Amino acid sequence: MRITSLIGNIIWLILGGLITGAGYIIGGLLICVTIIGIPWGIQAIKLGIASLFPFGKEVVETERGGGCLGAVFNILWLVLFGWEIALAHAIFGLILTITIIGIPFGKQHFKLFKMALLPFSYQIRGND
Repeated sequence: MRITSLIGNIIWLILGGLITGAGYIIGGLLICVTIIGIPWGIQAIKLGIASLFPFGKEVVETERGGGCLGAVFNILWLVLFGWEIALAHAIFGLILTITIIGIPFGKQHFKLFKMALLPFSYQIRGND
């Protein structure tokens, strides 16, 4: 991991990334309690891990975009709670990019926005 990614992730964790990531992970674990909710719970946990350390990672579209089942799961995710999560990332991204110092953090929210909107179509990869 590059030093800039490390510093960015440390600042991110201190300024709310830890709470956000823990919320996604705890929510994902609670969703996994029901057998039907396991696919959505796993995606919430992935989103939580991505939101813990977003610097030095990239969100890439999966091959085939998740397929037919992924499309159905994306629609259910979007209707039930995905739009709210994505809207929160978009709003925080816009607020943070207003200031010069907040631009790198706003970019991370926009990166997480895509994954929060359609999690079955995207995956996170380390680019360092």
